Amino acid sequence: MKHLQDIIGEINPLEVKGSLEREISDIYLSSKEIKDGSLFVALTGDKMDGHNFISDAIANGATVIVHDKELIAYHTEVTYIRVASAHEAVGYIAHAYYDFPTEKLKLIGVTGTNGKTTVTTLLHQLYRKMDWRVGLIGTVCIKINDQIQDAERTTPDSITLNKILSRMADHGCEYVFMEVSSHAIDQKRIAGLHFTGGVFTNLTHDHIDYHKTFENYAEAKKKFFDSLDKEAFALSNMDDKYGSFMLKNSKAKKYFYSLDKENVGHENADFTDSLEHKLIGRFNDYNVLACFGTAVLCDEDRNKVRLYIKELDPVIGRFQYFKTKNNITCIVDYAHTPDALLNVLNTTNDLREDKKQKIITVVGCGGDRDKTKRPIMAKIAYDMSDIVILTSDNPRTENPDDIIKDMIVGLKSFDNKELGQKVKVIPDRHEAIKQACSMAVDGDFIMVAGKGHETYQEINGIKNHFDDIDELKKYFSDTI
Repeated sequence: MKHLQDIIGEINPLEVKGSLEREISDIYLSSKEIKDGSLFVALTGDKMDGHNFISDAIANGATVIVHDKELIAYHTEVTYIRVASAHEAVGYIAHAYYDFPTEKLKLIGVTGTNGKTTVTTLLHQLYRKMDWRVGLIGTVCIKINDQIQDAERTTPDSITLNKILSRMADHGCEYVFMEVSSHAIDQKRIAGLHFTGGVFTNLTHDHIDYHKTFENYAEAKKKFFDSLDKEAFALSNMDDKYGSFMLKNSKAKKYFYSLDKENVGHENADFTDSLEHKLIGRFNDYNVLACFGTAVLCDEDRNKVRLYIKELDPVIGRFQYFKTKNNITCIVDYAHTPDALLNVLNTTNDLREDKKQKIITVVGCGGDRDKTKRPIMAKIAYDMSDIVILTSDNPRTENPDDIIKDMIVGLKSFDNKELGQKVKVIPDRHEAIKQACSMAVDGDFIMVAGKGHETYQEINGIKNHFDDIDELKKYFSDTI
């Protein structure tokens, strides 16, 4: 139980109706989860409005309602707290309710279009190897030291997030490395948290379905760095055209990392080391350098970090590969944006020693997501591969055929005969991977893009087990 006045100290209410002399048993965003004596925060979302469920919350035992809209009716035995933004307020309330966890540990946030999972996972690995107690919050999983639990979204809601951080603090974690998505920033899910540092990886085409314009998407990312205080550090990729923009106006101490020859000698390029590591690809050189820079800014010895970076393992679903006995290289990557797909196919092209070695790419695009990137990704796959198989990713509630039609728009400029020889359409992902495997011969590369670490395929709201690596290994089971 927590006293109400102790958990609302930082939210500056616009109006309070009812007593603040209350003990709170818990805080919730869902009226269905409410228990006696709890606080309910009414959030307005894209599909549902929590204000419509206030009566249900009270019926289920809520004694405090936090809201940002004017209400028509009020219960005399309930306390109502109106705020400017319920999305922002719940972050501060949750942080206070869970005893201010980010004051007990050092929280490092990593944001950008690509690389968030790799950088945070590498940092977690690195710090475990250096015997630190650390937490990880990301797309693939949540880790408390070496204990793993599945993650439902890149950045959880404010209450769940603070509950996780509190648990990490209770387990003695000294650092937590967290992926920070643009949705989470825009929806103020990180409000109230104190970040020791922030890292920017890159910014490319993604999430236009949500942000509507690329400029909005960039501004959402920038807000994270704007929110850092003067004691925090901000580390940014100087080689990305948005690298300097992200840190503009930030109060944090600014640092940059770079691999570009034109920038390496720049007076503001703080980290330009060529580091020895196991990961493949130029994009991973950037991820490793971001990891190195973060560790140094957290006061770790440069030479010590260099030694441990050599031992870091690749991240599951990020250019994860194996070779068959007949020398076919099978690669699975989470690449679900144009830039990520371009990066992994560039790397794959760099790996082949002979142009006779084919690159066979299996790729789809997610349903109910940014449609504008679909034709771009199809064209990249076409330009960078010898054979392209267009298939389903997670169609969600969309018709897979409609998604593939959107992708094919990117190939309209090519000759139909040429397309017929190079492009196949197989909506069933299992059959698409099977076909790719059957077409590969000695020395070829099979790139299966889009799902990476995911072990499911979501169709009409149902998640069915599906694992790209397993599909490849089943086909080549006697030749691995």
